[in-house]
Amino acid sequence: MDFIKGINEYYDREKAAIDALDRDELNAAMNALLEAYERGATVYVFGNGGSSATASHMVCDFNKGTCFELEKKFKFVCLNDNVPLMMAISNDYSFENIFEYQLKDRLTKDDLILAISGSGNSHNVVKAVEYAKKIGTKVIAMTGYSGGKIRKMADYFLHVPVEDMQITEDLHMGFDHMIMQIFWKYLAAKNGKEAIYKINQ
Repeated sequence: MDFIKGINEYYDREKAAIDALDRDELNAAMNALLEAYERGATVYVFGNGGSSATASHMVCDFNKGTCFELEKKFKFVCLNDNVPLMMAISNDYSFENIFEYQLKDRLTKDDLILAISGSGNSHNVVKAVEYAKKIGTKVIAMTGYSGGKIRKMADYFLHVPVEDMQITEDLHMGFDHMIMQIFWKYLAAKNGKEAIYKINQ
């Protein structure tokens, strides 16, 4: 089979989505993350399906990647990472409450929420964002499509303006890697260090 046409079409759509990104929105969201780091706030990140994998990946990249060899670390927490806890909440309460439940009596006004939903309408994500807004915590919405409900509630945006879930999720991971690399270089220079990526030899 020759899939070249499909390959070209997919990556042409992805390139168009990258070109359409609002760089000012991205910059504002990045500054919100950097300010959270500087004040020692916790950043709670979460999502469903592929977005849950992105959320978990971000904890690795921010807690280690951006702060490698630095004394001060990011404080990223992924609400997807404890499967037994999520299952217990789902079974005894409801799946719609898996994120909100974990935030209650833990989230503070000075923390930051990074809510990931391709559609922006995932019920459990919306509910957690509503709780955050209720107590005055700032929210970054990482979305695609029109951005849905959480885009309307959020303070900052990592938005992919495309009607395609896979390209949305591609670029969500791209946001993670782009921000991680920029912050890594910025924080290393700020602390008088050279940003040298070390891999196993």
